[in-house]
Amino acid sequence: MRVDAYAAPAAGQPLARTSIERRAVGPNDVLIAIEYAGICHSDIHTVNGDWGPQPFPVVPGHEIVGLVAEIGPDVTRHRIGDLVGVGCMVNSCGECANCRNGDEQYCSTGMVPTYAGTDRDGTITQGGYSTHVVVDADYVLRVPAGIDPAAAAPLLCAGITTYSPLRRWGAGPGKRVAVVGLGGLGHMAVKIADAMGAGVTVLSQSLKKQEDGLRLGADDYFATSDPDTFTELAGRFDLVVNTVSAGIDVDAYLSLLRVDGALVNVGAPAEPLSLNVMSLIGGRRTYAGSMIGGITETQEMLDFCAQHHIGAEVEVIAADRVNEAYERVLASDVRYRFVIDTATLT
Repeated sequence: MRVDAYAAPAAGQPLARTSIERRAVGPNDVLIAIEYAGICHSDIHTVNGDWGPQPFPVVPGHEIVGLVAEIGPDVTRHRIGDLVGVGCMVNSCGECANCRNGDEQYCSTGMVPTYAGTDRDGTITQGGYSTHVVVDADYVLRVPAGIDPAAAAPLLCAGITTYSPLRRWGAGPGKRVAVVGLGGLGHMAVKIADAMGAGVTVLSQSLKKQEDGLRLGADDYFATSDPDTFTELAGRFDLVVNTVSAGIDVDAYLSLLRVDGALVNVGAPAEPLSLNVMSLIGGRRTYAGSMIGGITETQEMLDFCAQHHIGAEVEVIAADRVNEAYERVLASDVRYRFVIDTATLT
């Protein structure tokens, strides 16, 4: 079937309205009528060619929420009319140790990204800035009742990207967590860490979003542009989650950790970062990275967010405003996630 979409025709070119071919629904496939698609900074990096050559034209979008419109004969987990979501991957080998352990995002042969990837049938995947998508049922998530569908879409990337390290490094009662940056990822980290029971501090370049940070669940808010911040907060945190995609002084942030604390990067800066290894040795500290989450963990995150009434802070836009939205994301002029109403595509 051909469906309406917005695609980037070439690197650095504005997205334009087009139509694309979706594969026929196979035995274990789900056809989703997309209602909302979040705009992630990764979409912008991809279409601008920041992460290398891409198979243009590219339809971005890996924060997808919609209704099941058709299912294959082997599908038992989803029914027509269900509200479902699709995140950053739509396939993996399913056989390697990582896939068997529920870490499909670290598939040894390479997970299949929701767009700009090669699916197992050899086709190029195209994302959620479209009216419909066909996805293997094993990579389709159930969106629980109680979450607004538009606010649920960014959970499929920003939500799981922050939930996974918070859970893995033990955020909870009695733990102090710092979140670096209060953007699309950072605002979700604050909400989730607060719901887990941790004490939460936002570390941002300035104090201009302080009121928002405290409203979203932070207990404290400090400006990293103030050198006194690093002196005052030295050795305070069990976990620092860095959500920014720009370079940071890694040693300075490691100094904020207690003994056995961890600094975890989920933002992906384009340039390499460096550190003095003594910043690790001196406090038995850990410097780590984390990438989204597996399918089981993503479902766990959605259920957790529904239980705690957590959704993203969103600005819903028409599809023809996507290029404007990209410019505003680059200018940090969004609080905190743009979401496309895909009904405006038709």
